[in-house]
Amino acid sequence: MNQLRDNLKTLGLSPNHIFQQVKDAISEDLAGGEDITSISTISETQVSTAEFTSRSAGVVSGLHVVAAVLEYCGINHYEVLVDEGSKVTAGKVLIRAQGNTQKLLLAERTALNFLSHLSGISTLVNTWVEEIAGTKCQIRDTRKTTPGLRNLEKFAVRMGGAINHRITLSESAIIKDNHILSTGSITAAYKAIKKAYPNKSIEIEVDSLEQFTEALTLKPDLILLDNMSVEMCLQAVEQNKGSVKLEASGGLSLKNAKAYANTGVDYLAVGALTHSAPALDIGLDFRKDK
Repeated sequence: MNQLRDNLKTLGLSPNHIFQQVKDAISEDLAGGEDITSISTISETQVSTAEFTSRSAGVVSGLHVVAAVLEYCGINHYEVLVDEGSKVTAGKVLIRAQGNTQKLLLAERTALNFLSHLSGISTLVNTWVEEIAGTKCQIRDTRKTTPGLRNLEKFAVRMGGAINHRITLSESAIIKDNHILSTGSITAAYKAIKKAYPNKSIEIEVDSLEQFTEALTLKPDLILLDNMSVEMCLQAVEQNKGSVKLEASGGLSLKNAKAYANTGVDYLAVGALTHSAPALDIGLDFRKDK
């Protein structure tokens, strides 16, 4: 357990948070009862060897979350065979575990749910990263995450080769359309935040070049170009002349990502990285010991 804690910390994950998530997930699966199928059909003394195997090519993440699931379920003999963020081919064994068969089966679905979901995010992220390779632009995520899984999903984004946007509302300020509407103007919203939180970074979201001009005069830390065309982003980059970091978001796809990246913006913010990533096909297979 201590080694796993150290590994999680090295990966930028909170061990206590991960262990609580694992506990909650197993509790959800059992609902106060027990695994009636395994207990009815398998001897409580039976021991098995099981392998988590990728059935599709992709980028894997969440391997140490699986380790936490195994340990919580009483499986302490396991080996993580690849690094977090590794590109793997179909048929690659990711983790090999040995222990009580009933406990392995208890761990199976929760472990696979974490591993397949997070690896699916990392795989999709890597596709975006590779699509804009060769530009100065970077792919970033958003706060469009599954409630309760934000830290893990943003970890998966990092393992896919992209970078994180803000993780919490208290980390930095982003002035969006509803803030502008509520305060009366971009300038009013910006000044109010600057007065209340002078040391926090401020990003301003704009959806027109007119708004962009106003935002640019304030010299915020970042301006987000929301749902702007490639042509509008080009104009904004030219007008900006490198004075403020620029981010494009909204209407982005793998088909147009390179075109947006080539406008000269610094970031592409992509909500789909976390809210629309398909799970990577990974299975748990028992192996016959020879």
